[in-house]
Amino acid sequence: MAFTVTDSASALSPARRMWAVGVIACVMVLELIDMTVLNVAIPTLRDDFGASPSHVQWMVAGYTTVFALLLITTGRLGDIFGYKRMLMLGMAGFTLSSLLCGIAPTPDTLVAARLLQGFTGALMVPQGTSLIQVMFAPHERMKPLAIYGLLGGLATMLGPVIGGAIIGANWFGLGWRPIFLVNLPIGLAALVVASLVLPEGRSSSAPKLDWTGTLLSMAALFALLFPLIQGNRSGWPLWSLAMLAAAVPLGWLLVRHTRGRAQAGRPTLIEPAVLKVHPFRVGLSVTILFQIASTGFIFILPVALQSGLGLSATDSGLAHLPMALAVALGIGLLSRRLLPRLGTRMMTFGSFIMIAGIALVGLVVRSGSLAGPDALYGPMFLTGFGMGLVVGPLPPCTLSDVDVAHAGAGSGLLKTVQQLGAALGVALVGNLFFSLGGSGTGAAIIDAYLQTLVAIAALLLAAGLLALRFPGNLRLLAPQSPVAAAAP
Repeated sequence: MAFTVTDSASALSPARRMWAVGVIACVMVLELIDMTVLNVAIPTLRDDFGASPSHVQWMVAGYTTVFALLLITTGRLGDIFGYKRMLMLGMAGFTLSSLLCGIAPTPDTLVAARLLQGFTGALMVPQGTSLIQVMFAPHERMKPLAIYGLLGGLATMLGPVIGGAIIGANWFGLGWRPIFLVNLPIGLAALVVASLVLPEGRSSSAPKLDWTGTLLSMAALFALLFPLIQGNRSGWPLWSLAMLAAAVPLGWLLVRHTRGRAQAGRPTLIEPAVLKVHPFRVGLSVTILFQIASTGFIFILPVALQSGLGLSATDSGLAHLPMALAVALGIGLLSRRLLPRLGTRMMTFGSFIMIAGIALVGLVVRSGSLAGPDALYGPMFLTGFGMGLVVGPLPPCTLSDVDVAHAGAGSGLLKTVQQLGAALGVALVGNLFFSLGGSGTGAAIIDAYLQTLVAIAALLLAAGLLALRFPGNLRLLAPQSPVAAAAP
């Protein structure tokens, strides 16, 4: 019998397992921080580096787009070739691509390096969740997964804070470049520790890749995302409209191909059975609306604060700090306590609270002048608190009624939709903001920002109302349910 990762994991001591969790958390935090760390550098990149709005959108959305395109496939590669091997390969590539980002001489070069960063990030991140499932029995997974989720929420929000602090410090006169170069020592240290503590081996039942399904999914997503990012800046030429139109038949071909392979009993990229689960479908719909709104809000806020109101990168980053703390509060403390009492309505309440916070942010920005970020602390805390009440329960509620036999497929598809929503948030909200005047200066930027906030609030309202379609009898909310007890 072939040596498997399960055999290797069963021999790990408790101390080594916790070291492994630390490495996995480090990988996840590094990837999530790099997803948002660039936001606060947008004005600097535009003014000092000569980056156009299109460049900026590709630096941010290109990263999340490539990540979303490859996530399911790279998760399967871990099953086939080994989770440790794929994680370390991805970590090495992520470290190298961070170096390339830090020394990029032109905006085009930085965009290319960011695309490579997205690819290598997709290669390493799915292996972390797989390794936790392998190393811990179901009843032991709650603690590492809770740590994982809490750090993930903090990392997403702290990206702009860290970026602002680094740019403000202007280490060695390098401006924005150290926000990428700081990954080098962290990545190298993580590689050394990973080589010592992570379990070796491959999955005992490694599936084969559905290459046709993989290519069709990538083609459909690219046909959707590329013109949304590039088309507006190019005046919506014919090719951009043709690509958008092509996304529909490509998606139809993917569905037909997947159904055909499933009926023939052959491996599929997307497991059809999970799409028949009503809470899963509702969860995916809420997820994509919420991701578009929240990612778009985080994307355009630094531009409004720095180019519109004249705040420094450091102050702009500090404005995000209360939001990060509130997200952690919502995810780590209150969401787990409130979910059994409020049920899935908690996500609706969270969306409405976030709308109220964003409205208060808009009022502060509308005042036209800020001496510092202090006036934003309260509104940003309220916004982050609402966000935490949504992002805490949304993934477990989405996956609650998915059969445990399809847990991996459901988790992979959910993560892909999350990243797709993030990419669409930058593309759609970014396009709206820049087309309304966000590429101008002063009052024009503020006016464009306030108008864009209305669209973001509408998306959050739709997400909150759609969350009411979750059934009240989710297995997650049944304390004695065997499935809920066994689920990670």
